[in-house]
Amino acid sequence: MKVAGFTFIRNAVKNDYPIVEAITSILPVCDEFVVALGNSEDDTEQLILNINSPKIRIIHTVWDDTLREGGTVFAAETDKAFNAISPDADWAFYIQGDECVHEKYLPLIKKEMEDNLNDKETEGLLFKYKHFYGSYDYYGHSRRWYRREIRILRNNKTIHSYRDAQGFRLDGRKIKVKLINAYIYHYGWVKPPAGLKNKLRNFNQFYHDDDWLAQNLPETFEFDYKNADRLIRFTDGHPAVMQKRINAINWNLDINLNEIHKKMSLRRNLLQKIEDFTGWRVSEYRNYKIIK
Repeated sequence: MKVAGFTFIRNAVKNDYPIVEAITSILPVCDEFVVALGNSEDDTEQLILNINSPKIRIIHTVWDDTLREGGTVFAAETDKAFNAISPDADWAFYIQGDECVHEKYLPLIKKEMEDNLNDKETEGLLFKYKHFYGSYDYYGHSRRWYRREIRILRNNKTIHSYRDAQGFRLDGRKIKVKLINAYIYHYGWVKPPAGLKNKLRNFNQFYHDDDWLAQNLPETFEFDYKNADRLIRFTDGHPAVMQKRINAINWNLDINLNEIHKKMSLRRNLLQKIEDFTGWRVSEYRNYKIIK
């Protein structure tokens, strides 16, 4: 069994993405790793090179900055990395620049790939998610946060990244997957208020035009951590590769959990209670088809 990791990245230093941690968190189960490195204005390439792994192969890309509707450019860059994977790889393991896998899940992930290798009906493996927010001590859990996504795929070049690279499609249809008991830790929202303000402005430039940004996220915009719906304290351990970042945290999260929760509408509160008691998320958008 051959496994190829893949990702895309641009301006990781400028935007403070934990891309090194993302790559190294899954590198032990990968035989090769393709990085689609976009036209950066910082030392992102040196950051990747400093990992110093013979498994890593960088391909240089140029982002089409005219693709400013729905994050389409993210899907285009994901496809470039996926298409550069060696043809003899069986599985393709996708990780985004602000995601990590805890090392405790790697043996299970490897076994799931081995066990499903010859079951061609299984086209991918579906991961659970924890979305950390504000600090490493809290994660968001509500209908505002997606619960699952595909991160391991068959190396089938008819598969393409979908919309803003959150999911995938095969010949235009949803991919058939197995849900596995492993989590992706998403750290994109772990920043101080000023950092999240910059994240929102930088991120939304790939979704909206300049007029929308000026109206909805002006330079005077202040981030207040009140869009989470519900935060839960995280009492487990983070991946070892993230420990250096965690030790270097230099801000205090000044947040009132009750005030955040009060901002949830009556409808969202009711639907959340149903999910909490039954595990069923009513009318959940599923970017996949679970077959087992």
